[in-house]
Amino acid sequence: MALVTFLSDFGDKDYYVPAVKAKMLSINPQLNIIDLSHSISPFDLEHAAFVLRSTYREFPKGTVHLVGINTTGTMTAGYIGIKLEDHIFIGPNNGVLSLIADYDPGIIVQFADIHLKDSTFPTRDILAPIAAKVASGAAIHDFGGPSSQFKKLMSRQAKATREQIIGHVIRIDRYGNLITNIRRDVFEKLNPGKFNIQFGRETLDGLQTGYDQVEAGDPYAFFNSMDLLEIGINHGHGGNLLGLKQDSVIYITFAG
Repeated sequence: MALVTFLSDFGDKDYYVPAVKAKMLSINPQLNIIDLSHSISPFDLEHAAFVLRSTYREFPKGTVHLVGINTTGTMTAGYIGIKLEDHIFIGPNNGVLSLIADYDPGIIVQFADIHLKDSTFPTRDILAPIAAKVASGAAIHDFGGPSSQFKKLMSRQAKATREQIIGHVIRIDRYGNLITNIRRDVFEKLNPGKFNIQFGRETLDGLQTGYDQVEAGDPYAFFNSMDLLEIGINHGHGGNLLGLKQDSVIYITFAG
């Protein structure tokens, strides 16, 4: 099955998304195009990478992932295809693809000039045709050669000692739930059995397993389906009610 996912910051009020899909379908009408999201905050590479990192493994291996984020920005150094865990990613070389894993991809291809053109809409005119052809059986090496110029961005990492984990909010979802960069495996390795979690004006000395473990209006903390610590207010906007925002600091202190 020729499967392509499509992620962008184009929104749903303009012609951009259907134009990109039309370009791919004109090359292969049998393509199955899945929208990941087109509501990424404009030019927000971290938001895009978070959505992609959180979802791509759920798709079959061999899926092609088209990423149209800030493709005309000054940060973009050409266009690339990468192979990571048997998934193919097609997008701008602006750092967004470096944020979807904690290690470099095994294959990085810089698309050759013959496949590029001057365009104010490179997602449609450059990336979509390559994505469609790769999903239809072509190899990313057919469109360029190995690259050593993979642009990298550094994501913020939690800091951990035997006494404390210091993490940060990396995403606030539409419900106001705050997702942090504190991983379950790190917590479980260090946890002696007693701890407290401090976020904003709240302190908790235990974890829940879901939202309904606390009453409406009460704070919660649990490790979510991505094995990341999530905090918030049940039936309330945690960001607003707790006075927290993206990059706010979260502390877990262990009692030995």
